[in-house]
Amino acid sequence: MRMNNKSMRNIFLCVLGCIAFYWLLHETERVQSVWKFASGMLAPFVVGAALAFIFNVPMRGFENLLKRAKLKKFTRLIAILLTIAAIVLLISGVFMLLIPQIDKTIQELVERLPDFFKETERKIMTFLDAHPDMREWVEENIGIDKLNWKNVLQKIATKLGNSMEAIVNGTISAVGSVTGAIVNMVISIVFAFYCLASKETLARQGRKLIYAIAPEHFADETVRILRMTNTTFSNFITGQCLEAVILGLLFVVSMAIFRMPYIPLISVLITVTALVPVVGAFVGCVLGAFFILVSNPLQAVTFVIMFLVIQQFEGNVIYPRVVGSSIGLPGMWVLLAVAVGGGMFGVSGMFMIVPFASVLYALIAEFANKRIKAKNIDPEKVKEQPMVVRSHFMAKSQNAIKKRMAKKAVNDEQAEAQTEEQLQEQK
Repeated sequence: MRMNNKSMRNIFLCVLGCIAFYWLLHETERVQSVWKFASGMLAPFVVGAALAFIFNVPMRGFENLLKRAKLKKFTRLIAILLTIAAIVLLISGVFMLLIPQIDKTIQELVERLPDFFKETERKIMTFLDAHPDMREWVEENIGIDKLNWKNVLQKIATKLGNSMEAIVNGTISAVGSVTGAIVNMVISIVFAFYCLASKETLARQGRKLIYAIAPEHFADETVRILRMTNTTFSNFITGQCLEAVILGLLFVVSMAIFRMPYIPLISVLITVTALVPVVGAFVGCVLGAFFILVSNPLQAVTFVIMFLVIQQFEGNVIYPRVVGSSIGLPGMWVLLAVAVGGGMFGVSGMFMIVPFASVLYALIAEFANKRIKAKNIDPEKVKEQPMVVRSHFMAKSQNAIKKRMAKKAVNDEQAEAQTEEQLQEQK
C-alpha cells in the first residue's frame, strides 16, 4: 500500500502521542513537579488574562461613553485610566467601610465574650439543675462542674507560649508567601492592562493562529464558540455584580427595619460573598449571624429567618431575571454547575463554571436541534408530553376512560328511551 506524506505524518503523531501518554502514566512524580513549576510561572499571566477579561466589562462602558463625547483620539487611554480609578475607588470604599467596622466589632466581641460565656455557662448549669439525670451523665462524661473558663484561657496561653517558635517560623513563612502573592498580583495587574491596551490586536492574532492551524470549517466554528463564550462571560459578570448589589441593598433595608446591629459590615459582606453564585450569600449569612449572636441571640434568629426569606425572593425573582436571562441557563443547571465547579476547583470554580455551563448548554441545544432537523423528526414528538410518545400506561388509561365514557353514554340513551316508553304508557 502506497503511503503519502500526510499518512506518514499522522502515523508519526499517533506514535508520538502513545509514547507521551506512556511516559505520563509511568513518571507521575516528575510530571507533577514539571506541572507545578510551569503552573507557578504561568499563574500570574493566567490571572492577568482573567482580570483583563473582567476589567474589560467596565472599560467597554467607558469607551462607549467617550465615543459619544467624540473623544476618539485618546479613547483607549482615557478608558483604561477611568477603569483603574473606578476599581481603586471601589476597593478603597469597601475597605474604608469594612476596616473601622471590623475593628469596632472585634472590640465589642472581646468585651462581650466573657459575659457571653458566663451567661451561657449559667444557662447550662440552670438547665442541668432542672434535669438531675442529665447533670449526672454530663458530670460523669465531661466533668462540667470542673469547667472554668479562666483555667481554659490560661491553658491556651501556656500552649501558645510553648509553641512560640513554631508561630514565629510560621509567621515568617506567611510573610514570604504574602510577599510573593503581592508580587504576582502586581505582575498580573500590569499584564491585564497590557492586554486591555491591545485587545483587538491579540484577538486578531488569535484568529490568525486558529485559521492557520485548523481547517476553515473547524476554525469558523471555534471562533463562533469563542465569541459566544465572550458574550456569555460578559453578561454573567455584569448580571452577577448587579445581583450582588441588589441583594446587599435588600439587607440594608431589611436590617434597618428590624433595627439590627452591624448593618454596614454585614451588608458589605453579603454583597461581596454573593458574587459567588447560589452558595456565596450563605457564607455572609453565617458570618452575620455570628456577629449578631454575641450582641443579641434573638436577633440572630430573626436575621437567619430574614435571610432565608430574602434568599428565596432573590433566587426565584431577582436571579432568574438579572443573571439567568442574561446567560440563558435554567436555575437547576446553575445549581448543578456550582456544585461541580466548587468540588473541582473551589470558590474560583464556583464563579467560573456557570458561564462555561451556559455555553455548553447552548451548544448541546444547537446540536440536538440540528440532529432532530436532519432526521426529519416530527416537532410534535419533542414537545412536552407529546401524544405520539406517551407511555403504554397512559394510553391504556385513556382507552379505559374512553370506554367508560362510551358505556355511560349508551346507558344514558337507554335510560332516556325507557323514560319515554313509561311516559307513553301512562298517557
